[in-house]
Amino acid sequence: METAVAEYLAANPDFFERHEELLLELKLPHSNGSTVSLVERQLARLRKECARYKQRLEALIEVGRKNDLLINRLHRLTLSLIDTANLDEVLNVLEDHLHEEFEADSVELLLFTPSELEDPAGPGESDPAGIGCFQSLFKEGKPLCGSLTDPQLDYLFGPEARHIHSAALIPLRNESICGMLAIGSSDRERFQSDMGTDFLSRLGEVVSQRLEMVSEPGV
Repeated sequence: METAVAEYLAANPDFFERHEELLLELKLPHSNGSTVSLVERQLARLRKECARYKQRLEALIEVGRKNDLLINRLHRLTLSLIDTANLDEVLNVLEDHLHEEFEADSVELLLFTPSELEDPAGPGESDPAGIGCFQSLFKEGKPLCGSLTDPQLDYLFGPEARHIHSAALIPLRNESICGMLAIGSSDRERFQSDMGTDFLSRLGEVVSQRLEMVSEPGV
C-alpha cells in the first residue's frame, strides 16, 4: 500500500496542487517528538537550504574580495617596479611591498648564472645545502609553497632562517635572468603546499621582466 502511494505521488507531482487542503492535515514527526504539518516541514527545509546557499554565497564573495585585494596590490607593485632603474631598486621595491602589503617577514632575491644551475657545486664538488636543493623548483618552473628543510632555510634566509616556518619560492626565468624570489613567514600556516599559486606566478613574470630590463648584458 505505502509503495503504491509513493509511486502514485511520484507519478503525479501536482497532486497536492489539486488537493491543497490535505497539506495542512498531513502531520509529520519532528525531531523533538512533536508533529508538524507538511507545509511547516517544507518551510523548515527551505530555510535550511537558504541558509546553506547564503553561506556559500558569502564564502564566494569573500574569495572575490580577497582576489580583488591581491590584484590591486600586484598592480601597485608593478607600477613601482616600472620606476626602478637598477637591481638594488628592484630589490628595495620588492622588500617594501612584500613586507608592508603581503605580511612577509623576510624577502630574498637570488640570481644565478646558467652554469650555476646546470652544475651548482662545480666539477668534482658536492652541493648539499646550495642551489642544488632547488633543482625541482627550476625544473618544474612553478612557485612552491610550504615548509622547507633546514639546509634550504639556511641557504635562503641566513641568520633569519630560524624565524621562518613557511615560505613561497618563485622561480625567475627570462632570456638573461635565472634566479628565485623567496618570501618567508614566521607563521606556519601562511604558505601551504596546497594553496593556489596563480598570483605568485604572475608576480614571478613581472619581476623577471623587470630584472631583464634593468640588468646589464651578461648578468
